[in-house]
This record gives sequence, structure tokens and C-alpha cells, in this order.
Amino acid sequence: MHGGLTDRGGVPSDSAFGPPPARGIFQAAITAVTVLAALALFVSACATGGTGARDEGPADAVAGGATVSPSAAPSETPAGVDAVRLLKDDPEVSAEVKRGLKPCVGDEYPVDVSYGDLTGGPATDIVVNVLTCGDAMGVGSYVYREEGDRYENVFKAEEPPVYAEIDRGDLVVTQQVYAKGDPVSDPSGENVITYRWTTAERFVKEFSIHNDYSSIVGEDPTPVPESG
Repeated sequence: MHGGLTDRGGVPSDSAFGPPPARGIFQAAITAVTVLAALALFVSACATGGTGARDEGPADAVAGGATVSPSAAPSETPAGVDAVRLLKDDPEVSAEVKRGLKPCVGDEYPVDVSYGDLTGGPATDIVVNVLTCGDAMGVGSYVYREEGDRYENVFKAEEPPVYAEIDRGDLVVTQQVYAKGDPVSDPSGENVITYRWTTAERFVKEFSIHNDYSSIVGEDPTPVPESG
């Protein structure tokens, strides 16, 4: 939660010995009521859970079919889903990504899995990002939708570095951009693409944003010569 109670303070009393008894009792009563009201508001706000953000109203139509609004009721997290096995058995995943899909330490695979409602179906969708062990660079991002007793690949992006996530019912894919000579640790910018599921049962790009990383962020400004 953001915000909270603030003490105004700094207000001088009417005399050096403090306020009269009646005034002090009155102020104490107001303070008690204010604290109780704030606590009631705190409990009411926190009872809603989550971040408080909701998608409401009709969705806008985009090319490829009308968009599907996320379900109002939260979906349950799928139980017993093996994301690594899901990737290895998926013919849509490239052979290059599968070759690199090996444990980094022990039996820990470089796979990042998240769950949410992207396609408006009755079951929770699964977003899987495959990373490299050394620098955690994203090499593949996939979305799986439950279809009966199996999961179907409904989205993939295999142009590294890439990373997909769920943002308020939309699929947001970030791809870093490198200029010639850029090291892996220092890309020149990024493309952030937002996709939405449509009634045509596929993801359609809604919009994209390109951000250029400044090459002078964190550097000391160049001193200006003083005029003689």
C-alpha cells in the first residue's frame, strides 16, 4: 500500500505550559477517531488483495479479431506442470533452444515460469522464459494454453535477448537491441511489444515502444571552460 498517516507537527501551543485540559481532551478524542478511521480504511483496502489494478469495460477491437478481456475470477495455478518437459516435448521450440536447455547447478534449469490469465479461458495460462546459465540472457519465450488434457503453444519468440511477462492481462515482450560492437552486458536499447489475445484465438500486436539507452547515464558531466 502507498501512503499512510503523516504527522503535521510544528504547531506552537497557546502557552508555554501546553493547552488547557478541555482542549487537550478534545484533541485526544479527535486523534483517537482519526486513528480508528485510518485503521478501518487500511483494513478495507488490504482486504481486496493484489495490486488493486483491474481491467474493466469492453476491450478495443484490433486487427485479427476482437480482443478478449481477462476473466474477472482468478484462475488456479496449474498443479504438476513440468515446464522443462513441456519445452522438450514441444515441436514448436527450436532445436537450438532445446540443446541449451540443461541444468545450471544440480537439477536447477534456467527456466522462469509465471502463471496468469492471458487468453480468457477457464484455465490458467503459462508463460515460460528460457535463459542462459552464465548471464541469464533470455533465449526463448513461450505461452502455453490448456486445451483439454494438454497444453498448446500459442506464442513463441526466439530472438535473443528476449523476455516475456504478463502485465494486466496483456503479454509484454521485451527484446534488447545491440548496435555493432556492443557487449552482451551493454545493449544500445530495447523494443517493448504488447500483445493481446483475440477472438481469432491468437495473439496480435497492439503497440510497440523503442527505448534508447543513454550512453552518458552515470558519467560525470564534461566541465565547461571558464571565460577569461
